[in-house]
Amino acid sequence: MNAETILELQDLTIAFGGEPVVERLSLRVDAGETLALVGESGSGKSVSALGAMGLLPADTRIGGTRHMAGHDLGALNAREWQRLRGNQVGFIFQEPMTSLNPLHTVGKQIGEMLRLHRGLRGREARREARELLEQVRLPRPEELLDAWPHQLSGGQRQRVMIAMAIANRPRLLIADEPTTALDVTVQQEILHLLRDLQARHGMAMLLITHDLNLVRRHADRVCVLYRGREQETGPVQRVFEAPESDYTRTLLAAEPDGRPAPCHAATTLLEARDVGVTFARPKRLLAKRPPDFVAVKPLDLHLARGETLGIVGESGSGKTTLAMGMLRLNAARGEIRLDGTRLDALSGKALRRQRRRAQIVFQDPYGSLSPRMPVFDIVSEGLRYHHPHLGDDEVRERVVTTLREVGLPEDVVSRYPHEFSGGQRQRIAVARAIILEPDLVVLDEPTSALDRTVQKQLVVLLRDLQARHGLSYLFISHDLSVVRAMAHRVLVMKDGEVVEQGDCEQVLHAPSSDYTRALLGAAGLLSAR
Repeated sequence: MNAETILELQDLTIAFGGEPVVERLSLRVDAGETLALVGESGSGKSVSALGAMGLLPADTRIGGTRHMAGHDLGALNAREWQRLRGNQVGFIFQEPMTSLNPLHTVGKQIGEMLRLHRGLRGREARREARELLEQVRLPRPEELLDAWPHQLSGGQRQRVMIAMAIANRPRLLIADEPTTALDVTVQQEILHLLRDLQARHGMAMLLITHDLNLVRRHADRVCVLYRGREQETGPVQRVFEAPESDYTRTLLAAEPDGRPAPCHAATTLLEARDVGVTFARPKRLLAKRPPDFVAVKPLDLHLARGETLGIVGESGSGKTTLAMGMLRLNAARGEIRLDGTRLDALSGKALRRQRRRAQIVFQDPYGSLSPRMPVFDIVSEGLRYHHPHLGDDEVRERVVTTLREVGLPEDVVSRYPHEFSGGQRQRIAVARAIILEPDLVVLDEPTSALDRTVQKQLVVLLRDLQARHGLSYLFISHDLSVVRAMAHRVLVMKDGEVVEQGDCEQVLHAPSSDYTRALLGAAGLLSAR
């Protein structure tokens, strides 16, 4: 007996302003099945799912037929859509920071889903919300219910989004890059959790991702898209072992490879001594103030000129918090020297002058790019501040050159961030950082939003920039294959402290810590050797 078909699209066509972005896409997802939708950034994966669920702007032209569990989606009115979304259909969006309301706590946002669709309120809703946070393996769930989105790491925000998506036990889960911000161990836990929910409730899942290793391990069938056109669809094993499309073969061969050029520099660029970060916990009415939360325990590190230090560890381990403290973007104690200058002793204009020498590419490219500024202004803003003597023509030439270096054409300069895919936005963020020719660049998950082909291009670009300009990188990532291709040394963090550090090849080939071995095992790198 065939499984019930939950979602079926026939000849789906989507056009913006008369320009087609998806053409005649047909697919189905059955109960208990995971269909993976893969392709390069900008290939139409997310647009297809949003269009199918009526989440695109009103002036978008959508053709073809769309059915879900007996409903003709093209005929639903606004009230019927409201009942369907969040109830029968759960969404995990690609960028959790822009999907969560910054004005409401985590508990209130989950509680709203439970109230609207299940009628739960008060203590009952809070108890259910806490259980959902426990299901997605978030530590300290009772405390996190009262946290605000900006207080969470990228991986923690993503897990909150997953908790909201599964809150009402939907029949269909649309997961748009659900593990982008998660480390490899939590990726495994989350996907096993979703598998359990599928088995228990017969839930169908449309998995949108650029991570082919994830597709290989967790999807039943795969549909490959290129420029809005279906290239091939079939069982994962058949497509991966005997791809029919040249484009599919290109995707499968796009694993980041190679190693960084050897670093022989004896000059220390960045040095930190006894650096730690703590945050005050919120105080409840009439309750005793709780002790401060220690996000990063005091540690020492150094970085040579032209060297890359990879910082790895689980979500919430303190990786990004450490880097932000090193750049004086959040409060940190300890001694921080950049090329001999004490950053911890600077403030005001003196500190701002040092910003040109130390740039950062943030984890969430959409949240870090102003939605009100075109690409030209975003990329040139720092250049105009730090180099006011440059004329308009010189500024434009440097902006265009930098955009080309990160793989973007000149004609993007007048467009706005919302017009780009997640991967394209990340390349804009990289361009904004490197245009100032800094000495140090903090790369916070710079490849997490990119498909494998673009990841490989970006890794080659970053290594080339490092070789030509002597750049030093603090490279934060949960993707150990990318770390292996980028880093000279690796620092492994867990619960705010260093558990292991050393030469990249040594740590990844012969780890001394059980925790590091667990990370490598979850990434499939132990068995690969």
